[in-house]
Amino acid sequence: MNAPALPDIATQSSSLEHTLDWVGMEGITLPVTLAEQPINATVDASVSLDDGKARGIHMSRLFLGLHTLEQRPLTLAALKQVLKGFLDSHAGLSEQAYIRLSGEAVFSRPALISALSGWKSYPFTLRASQSARGFHVELLFKLSYSSTCPCSAALARQLIQQQFSKDFGERPLDHERLLQWLGSNEGIVATPHSQRSEATLQVRLPEVMDEIPLLALIDRAEQALGTAVQTAVKRADEQAFALANGQNLMFCEDAARRLHQALLTAPEYSAFKIKVVHAESLHAHDAVAQSSHNWGR
Repeated sequence: MNAPALPDIATQSSSLEHTLDWVGMEGITLPVTLAEQPINATVDASVSLDDGKARGIHMSRLFLGLHTLEQRPLTLAALKQVLKGFLDSHAGLSEQAYIRLSGEAVFSRPALISALSGWKSYPFTLRASQSARGFHVELLFKLSYSSTCPCSAALARQLIQQQFSKDFGERPLDHERLLQWLGSNEGIVATPHSQRSEATLQVRLPEVMDEIPLLALIDRAEQALGTAVQTAVKRADEQAFALANGQNLMFCEDAARRLHQALLTAPEYSAFKIKVVHAESLHAHDAVAQSSHNWGR
């Protein structure tokens, strides 16, 4: 005797006929591979419900459709295939599909001077959608860097000048005495304050690009800032980091403009948004700057 068919309530008509912008699931755990490394990602998956009479979508079809991302490297082509699968499995119900995938990529980064290296984590999010208007992908990622306040540096230099005038006055300078003075707390009476800072960059990716350029964008952004936080260091690396901070004095406005210019020189990215946060060591609040290019288009 055949078992009775299981009820499928989702196929019933809704008592309230109304379309819905998005229906789906959030917080799905999914292992993926990006830049040849495994990543434990979290995925949101949804489709629009454009048939107002339908009671619901087939959520299990979205869940199973994500399995494609486990079986191949994470690329734009892979995301596009999954979104197409969402729409094909909801033909007549949905006209738009959406994926939000978040994780942390870990890359080995070299020290500034020595042969040491260490691992750094970069949180990222991919947002991809498919509709009659086409395929749309955005990559968001975060990186940390050091920022030394230009105002603080100028004030510190002034105090050092005042101390120099007090200690040496109009006397002829003795080279050895001056070197000793410069290398002591007696002479360098003040130092500028620095803070760990964070940049969030959101970039619209061209459809023709297949590989997800996360590492390339990280490299471009860190080179523009000049003071990316370090991993394993020796004293020579720490000294080089101090030099980099001294040569890259930055307000949050300066950092935002540097990143903006760095992305402008990469014409393959037609639109982007930038936010920088300097976690002030002088104040109990943060300093923030934002910039964008073609984002509203």
